[in-house]
Amino acid sequence: MSEFFSQIHFENRDFFVLRDDLIGAEFNGNKARKLEFFLHADLSAFNCILSHGSSQSNAMSALSSFAKLKNLEFLYHPTHISSFLAQNPCGNFAFALKNGMKIISQKSEFNSLKNSPSTLFIPEGVACKEAEQGFKSQARLIDNLSAELGCDFDIFLPSGTGASAAFLARNSRFSVFTTPCVGSPQYLAKQIFALVPDSKVRILPPAIKAYFGELKLEFLRIWQRLKEQTSITFELLYDPQGWLTLLANLSVFSKPVLYIHQGGLGGLASQLARYERKFGLENLAIK
Repeated sequence: MSEFFSQIHFENRDFFVLRDDLIGAEFNGNKARKLEFFLHADLSAFNCILSHGSSQSNAMSALSSFAKLKNLEFLYHPTHISSFLAQNPCGNFAFALKNGMKIISQKSEFNSLKNSPSTLFIPEGVACKEAEQGFKSQARLIDNLSAELGCDFDIFLPSGTGASAAFLARNSRFSVFTTPCVGSPQYLAKQIFALVPDSKVRILPPAIKAYFGELKLEFLRIWQRLKEQTSITFELLYDPQGWLTLLANLSVFSKPVLYIHQGGLGGLASQLARYERKFGLENLAIK
């Protein structure tokens, strides 16, 4: 089996895991898939990359590395920066700042830059049509594993914008299931159908009601159990909701389940620090 796949036994069940966390050191996971097109594109007409979203976004971190690689300025309009994070940069935010990210705080400046012909604007979460190329590669990789093992899969991954699930489903012969980590199932469906109007992605309701980035002991506990039982480190924004929802809906899968690791481990240290501040050191069995 390829180094990019693992077969695991978790909570008395067998699963396959696509290890997109192993794609590369600088940017990996679904963000590396989304950036595949831009990695090979001619960007000589642009002098900067502009994006927006969460102040601890995995996409922000990945884009900061990508901009540095391409020798382009990276400008970012965050939804919100807490006073604690502003005074104590950590995780993805600190990493992006180290890579030279410039914060655009004013909406008017963001809009002006967005309309400049010298700006490469990449939407929040890299949810754009160019991102599809990376998921064509991902679908081929999964097909190769299927041929090697002689079995089909049901594919599961948690979603932010839904771009990964939408583009993978359009390019894979297997059923693709997802659950929202940002907003409601209805909001996720709207985003997916905006990208792929005839998408066949099946959206499962999240196992835990939580706003994006909310600290839940249930999330920390399943993250800890995953590390203990599988020796794989997952991230804490998407994967806990993903695994909890997957385990709560095992009856809907008729084939072996292939879970797609979301990568994005750069923000793990800051997430664990947030859990420690809220719940105390005694709840962090693994640090």
